[in-house]
Amino acid sequence: MSTSIILNVQALGNTPWPTIDPFLFCVHHNDAYPRGNVHMGPDAALTGRNTGQDFAGKDGWSMYHGATVPGFPAHPHRGFETVTIVRKGLIDHSDSLGATARFGGGDVQWLTAGKGIVHCEMFPLVNIDAPNPTELFQIWLNLPAKNKMAEPHFTMLWNEDIPRRTVLDAAGRQTDIVCIAGTWGDTPSLPPPPASWASEPGSDLGICTLKMAPHAEWTLPPASHAGTRRQLYFFAGSGLRIEGTAIPAKSAIEVRADVPCTLINGETEYEILVLQGHPIAEPVAQYGPFVMNTAAEIQQAFADYRRTQFGGWPWGPSDPAHPRDQQRFARHANGRVQTPS
Repeated sequence: MSTSIILNVQALGNTPWPTIDPFLFCVHHNDAYPRGNVHMGPDAALTGRNTGQDFAGKDGWSMYHGATVPGFPAHPHRGFETVTIVRKGLIDHSDSLGATARFGGGDVQWLTAGKGIVHCEMFPLVNIDAPNPTELFQIWLNLPAKNKMAEPHFTMLWNEDIPRRTVLDAAGRQTDIVCIAGTWGDTPSLPPPPASWASEPGSDLGICTLKMAPHAEWTLPPASHAGTRRQLYFFAGSGLRIEGTAIPAKSAIEVRADVPCTLINGETEYEILVLQGHPIAEPVAQYGPFVMNTAAEIQQAFADYRRTQFGGWPWGPSDPAHPRDQQRFARHANGRVQTPS
């Protein structure tokens, strides 16, 4: 590349997308689900799909591990966090601590798995007379060794409460910023969970999405701390230029975080997901749903899961979904109920 601000460019193929420490995983689900049936599954034949392992995107959508309702039935995690940004559609969450929720339409769930949790994430197709488009990012954020065995915890960031900025360039062209984690310009996000790397002083953890109008220009401010890394996921649109360098559509771009980074759009609206953070810089041992620091800790995670099931599963079926008319809500393990403002 002709400018030193750009450190690396990779094509965004099939997800998961490439990540940088402290992030472990980033996936973009974008499914054009048809209208729903009486069971809140797709009102369409499942012939030709590998039901229970359907990731092929046939007809523009996948069932994933779901058999009736699309999604991810009960599965365990230990040693990291999931940040789930639901841009379209709904997710029904249930977990081994007895917590449950329905969220979507811009909501974010931030789940600290810590010492262990089992949860499910189902995508109920509640519209019976219209399509059910569902789009979300799920990001796995590592935990430092001292917090890998923290108590599990989930936080709901409701769409109505998530800070947003709209900035205009010198020609009045608009950039919209959704501030999920960190501070972007003078706009701080909502507080992250207490055991998160994002709560550590100096983590410089940031997550935001950008939507830029045609020909808009905006400058990402420099990170707050030396050593922070920053990755841009240019997932929608075309014509992006970074400090004058043309970037191919559907690219992951690592840029220097210690200097301002000017983004200039082309002829069409485009969107970018931004992830940044100071590296945890610890050994990573990962096997499936467990992320620890050593192989011995992974073996212990499997042993603990076989012994305790991380609290058991109080919901009967592994893929529970809420009634069709259930509105967005979250019921925490202690019984506290939240609803959007």
